[in-house]
Amino acid sequence: MPPIVTFIGWHNSGKTTLASRVVRHLKERGFRVAVIKSTKEEGLDPDSPGTDTGTYRRAGADSVTLLAPDQMVITMPNPGLNLVSLAHRFFSDMDMVIGEGFKEARQVAKIEVCRDAARLLRDRVTGVIAIATDQSIAGDHIFRLDESRELADFLEKRFLHGTRDEQEQVVLLVNGSRVVLKDFVQEALAGSVTGFLGTLKIPLPMRQIELKITLPDGK
Repeated sequence: MPPIVTFIGWHNSGKTTLASRVVRHLKERGFRVAVIKSTKEEGLDPDSPGTDTGTYRRAGADSVTLLAPDQMVITMPNPGLNLVSLAHRFFSDMDMVIGEGFKEARQVAKIEVCRDAARLLRDRVTGVIAIATDQSIAGDHIFRLDESRELADFLEKRFLHGTRDEQEQVVLLVNGSRVVLKDFVQEALAGSVTGFLGTLKIPLPMRQIELKITLPDGK
């Protein structure tokens, strides 16, 4: 599971600016980073009128994928998953997932971007591990708003040292939510699946296996 860190703060606090700079620093160091941004706005339409993808969306397609030589863009309805489940389902191969928003997310590390010391979210939500601010605020791990590189250093040291060697062997999602597996269960599942696949004519080497099981009538 990749570590998840989300940037929180009041509107116009500078979350996007700071988080994007941190992402750039981490990418320059060779890490794979995904971003999930939360918004309260509804009715957003990423497909401009007249485009082919927009035509398919208005025709009622549940999901539309645009495949280009340099990227793939997927639009789909909100699956209703929390931040942790989203990261597991879509970004399990990343070194880190950076969020923006999700201040109520549980068991997720948070960086607060603050411009008003009287309205600290640190006092209202859980998981705040650092604050970036232009205010005079006491506490551990306080960064200036222009210290994006220092903040990237902090995240790398805290979450990313040895990350490629410590990835879980098996990630299990049931109805979109992660199920925590002990090491011996991961080894047993991996051994069973790879053993079965070994009897099939599958091109080698096998580096990553994805298995999805749909049970009849939800049993």
